[in-house]
Amino acid sequence: MATALSLALPLNAQAQEVTSDVASGPELIMVEQAGCEWCKRWNEEIGPIYPKTREGAFAPLRRVDLHAIPQDLQVQRRVSFTPTFLIVKDGLEMARLEGYPGEDFFWPLIAKLMSKHLEFPLDGAESPES
Repeated sequence: MATALSLALPLNAQAQEVTSDVASGPELIMVEQAGCEWCKRWNEEIGPIYPKTREGAFAPLRRVDLHAIPQDLQVQRRVSFTPTFLIVKDGLEMARLEGYPGEDFFWPLIAKLMSKHLEFPLDGAESPES
């Protein structure tokens, strides 16, 4: 099985309720939807460990349903694929990763996007063990 992967400038196995409050600071927003197999895979492989990583501490995860994007979230363009991971600062999309490329590629791609758009330090940030 392959998934499309796209990096562009500007995140359902278990959707969580989203409030309309804009978080201050950086966030990783996972746009997902019910029945998304790649979302399920991300939830199994990355979901449990993400909050315990440097990336998770730097940009906490917020889940959003594809069909209920909050009005306070300013995206650069429509989200069409799930999962889509939005790198967000103060409610504004800075970058996105469309699709889940698998555990081995997810970490370096997310770290690179966070580094470029949110000044996340890359030293030792490219694996969940860091």
